[in-house]
Amino acid sequence: MDSDQIRQLLSESMPDCEIVIEGIDGKYLVTAIGDIFEGLTAVKRQQIVYQILNEHIVSGVIHAVTMRLMTEKERNAS
Repeated sequence: MDSDQIRQLLSESMPDCEIVIEGIDGKYLVTAIGDIFEGLTAVKRQQIVYQILNEHIVSGVIHAVTMRLMTEKERNAS
């Protein structure tokens, strides 16, 4: 599984998010920006992504995931 496949998988489940995937060899940085994260804690945001990627994490295809998850408003505040 490569970065493009992960991005496509996440985009299908979170179509209103801007998603960027960086990394190779099973270690990835997921940056997702969208209102789907509005009002959610960091843990709840991560749970959304883990739920989508879990099958690939359990199988060992994805070894490590670092996440930057934010709303559009949070991105604009930085």
